[in-house]
Amino acid sequence: MKKSNKLTIYIIIAMIAGALLGYYIHESQDQATIDGFSKNVKLLTTIFLRLVQMIIAPLVFSTLVVGIAKLGDLKTVGRVGGKALLWFVTASLVSLLIGLVLVNIFKPGEGIQLSNADMSGAKDLMGKTQVFSILNFVEHVFPKSMFEAMANNEILQIVIFSIFFGVAAASIGDYAKGFIKALETVSHIILKMVGYVMNFAPLGVFGAIAAVIATKGLAIFIFYGKYLLYFLFGIAALWIVLLGVGFIILRKRVPSLLKHITTPLVIAFSTTSSEAVFPKLTEELERFGCKDKIVSFILPLGYSFNLDGSMMYMTFASMAIAQAYGIHLDIGTQLTMLMVLMLTSKGIAGVPRASLVVVTATCAMFNIPPEGIALILPIDHFCDMFRSATNVLGNSLATTVVSKWEGALEEPHQI
Repeated sequence: MKKSNKLTIYIIIAMIAGALLGYYIHESQDQATIDGFSKNVKLLTTIFLRLVQMIIAPLVFSTLVVGIAKLGDLKTVGRVGGKALLWFVTASLVSLLIGLVLVNIFKPGEGIQLSNADMSGAKDLMGKTQVFSILNFVEHVFPKSMFEAMANNEILQIVIFSIFFGVAAASIGDYAKGFIKALETVSHIILKMVGYVMNFAPLGVFGAIAAVIATKGLAIFIFYGKYLLYFLFGIAALWIVLLGVGFIILRKRVPSLLKHITTPLVIAFSTTSSEAVFPKLTEELERFGCKDKIVSFILPLGYSFNLDGSMMYMTFASMAIAQAYGIHLDIGTQLTMLMVLMLTSKGIAGVPRASLVVVTATCAMFNIPPEGIALILPIDHFCDMFRSATNVLGNSLATTVVSKWEGALEEPHQI
């Protein structure tokens, strides 16, 4: 059995074991014991996510700079980047529109009970929220210090610096070859580290599932069953659209792609972080046949501009909160909200609950009570599982499609 298949099996076992233990703790222990258990077992997830975050910044920088340098001249970089942005913008608009259409059809907010609000979690999120302004947006996109961006894992800022650095390196030709070769060695070393870090994935998954089931219990699905069900309709519709376009462009290669990204999908689903699988996804897409120079250029961009699952959820959640408070927004206002979310969502990097911070800020802009985020917090962890996995699928398709458009998609191979 392949090592990646073994890892997937271990993760699934960890999910089941975590759910069983969490349910046992929730049903048989007092609240103080439950809180203590959840806090302690979640440390396993924290350890795993911090190990992944440790290698994200150097991996993005090294692979993106090497990818741009290998692409060669600025014209090629612009052509490949243009094709990627065309996919990103189209996929983002489709994702936002699916969320907007379905939330208007199903009206999930009308069934949310105010008594189930998670006010303590809402206060924590609101503390992280800034009112959207052009100044805040520019500060979030453009780094004032590469070292500060790397220290804070600001992927979008790292991407901006890396693009400038890579283009400059490509433009000076032979002078940069030695440095690019060394940086390529660094990227291979970090990818080797990925294998070591992924060994901790089952523990991280176990901790995440056990903590949330112990705290919320299975009864949470009774109160929020319709909300989750309607959201899953949206996720299913988005998967159908993405895979449909994938079949049109990649044809018979799509089942093979899904097989290659099974482990990243399961890890993203169970840890609620698409960022957690960035290194592993890089490795699997190269195994699938995408050339390293395309993967290292497109995938980091995708993590800033192409989080399809999160985008769909933002319109869905924002409108659901408005419905819960009985606030009617006309079509023009809803479309304005959609365009605002296109901007404010960029660079959220797929970390857990980052999309809720954007939703909170958006609600405040459109006179929807931002504390309404408390209404959807109890079920959000389970929604986050599905949107994180969808982010991984979207970025995998974006990278392979651009590879196909560039004639850089080979047969699957081992690396």
